[in-house]
Amino acid sequence: MARSKRKLVEINASSMADIAFLLLIFFLVTTTMDIDKGLHVLLPPYSEEPPEDTQLNKRNVLDILINANDMLLVKGEPLDIAELKELTKKHVDNHGVLPEYSISPNDAVVSLKNDRGTTYDLYVAVQNELKAAYNELRDGYAMKRFGVKYEVLDDLRKKEVRQNYPLKISEAEPEDIGKTN
Repeated sequence: MARSKRKLVEINASSMADIAFLLLIFFLVTTTMDIDKGLHVLLPPYSEEPPEDTQLNKRNVLDILINANDMLLVKGEPLDIAELKELTKKHVDNHGVLPEYSISPNDAVVSLKNDRGTTYDLYVAVQNELKAAYNELRDGYAMKRFGVKYEVLDDLRKKEVRQNYPLKISEAEPEDIGKTN
């Protein structure tokens, strides 16, 4: 009995590489990649020398702490984040009227301290509220002094507004930095 040899059928795959290459190009061109922008923060210049110990009048400092449980504490008391902007404005723009708040906007300092367990979302939300408070104070000053909002001022007038309402937010390291378990 003779066996017949069957010829194996081959699939022509020569154009598969071209198709794969075209699909790769298509997906590379049509895909967008989100780039994290991060926080826009001006850092002090690097120095080998330790920073000088600055003594501030206690009433000029607004102490803000975000603990590991994501509780916002201002001057040791719990505070809702919705109230932070108004409290910050009250502290900075006090002009020495109330004894528990700053003497003047130039002397006012906001001290922000967070814990290692603080969530990024709450940290960013607090930063936003603090900057919004300063932006509203600057807008108010610009409207009184020049009749327009801060954003539309020329550089010289913006500088004057910033001198009257300087952004002084001090960020301290968490207490447990450098400690090992």
